[in-house]
Amino acid sequence: MKKFIISILFLIPSICFSQDTFSIIAVDPETGEVGAAGATCLFGESNGIIDIISSIIPGKGGVISQASVCVPNINMANATTLMESGYSPSQIITWLNNNDYCNAGNYQYRQYGIIDFDDSGNVRTAGYTGNLADDYKEDRQGATYSIQGNILLNQSVIDNMEYNFLNTQGTLAEKLMAAMQGANFPGADERCLDEGTSSATAFLVVYNSDDNPNQPSLEFNIASQPPGIEPIDLLQEMFDENLSVENSTVEELSLFPNPSDGIITLKSDKNYKLEIYSVDGKIILNDFGNQIDISGIQNGTYFLKITEENTNNSASFKILKKD
Repeated sequence: MKKFIISILFLIPSICFSQDTFSIIAVDPETGEVGAAGATCLFGESNGIIDIISSIIPGKGGVISQASVCVPNINMANATTLMESGYSPSQIITWLNNNDYCNAGNYQYRQYGIIDFDDSGNVRTAGYTGNLADDYKEDRQGATYSIQGNILLNQSVIDNMEYNFLNTQGTLAEKLMAAMQGANFPGADERCLDEGTSSATAFLVVYNSDDNPNQPSLEFNIASQPPGIEPIDLLQEMFDENLSVENSTVEELSLFPNPSDGIITLKSDKNYKLEIYSVDGKIILNDFGNQIDISGIQNGTYFLKITEENTNNSASFKILKKD
């Protein structure tokens, strides 16, 4: 294999902390989708943990890096670079353990789950759990997934996540959501046991093979919730709300332009209740009619929910705001 130098090796992480959590990273060999989901009992994470512990290369694979990590997560960044350069998941883990660049302990505190497609489209998985990560800890790989967790209540967290993933029919997103529900019980992350929740913050993300790395097809990111609020329940609500289009009784609609830097128009003579939601479920705009002006919101991915007048019939569309 060609040798190379990774330029990011000398970045100095700004924060070091223990990122104990449970997560899953998986692919769909038929569609080429790559996705991940996870949760942790950390409060005060206003931006969630999606970018701290997960990194995905659309159409190629992805990395979960958790337990004791640095922020920015330099080991995960290096793993992503290695994947782009053709290293297999097992080769990446070997390299990371020999070249740990986070000063929060050493490689024996780390936990990884890595998955990719090789040049022939075959799925490769690998995982690692250092012996100094907090118990209960385990990583478990299957044909199309890697599940990992530490400071868990017990083995049932991994067992339930795996069972739900394997026994759910549907899209990769639906299987990931089901896996997260497998861990939806008090103390899945043991630190949240007294709060009566599984965790404090959760996420789910899926990339199609042709997605831009910064624009996933699906992204739900739940920031840290107050004690007693279950983030996986909120994740499920967002999932159900924003993926209702396939089961919608709203007439078949299209909208244009999308992406847009201004007014989005529905190709319909009817009037609708129009609501723009951020990917974390917050309502950004609302209007009534068949047009909505998004020129005043920040660039990024949003969801447009439309509801027929005087009915409960609704549908959701992913939209992209860009200049």
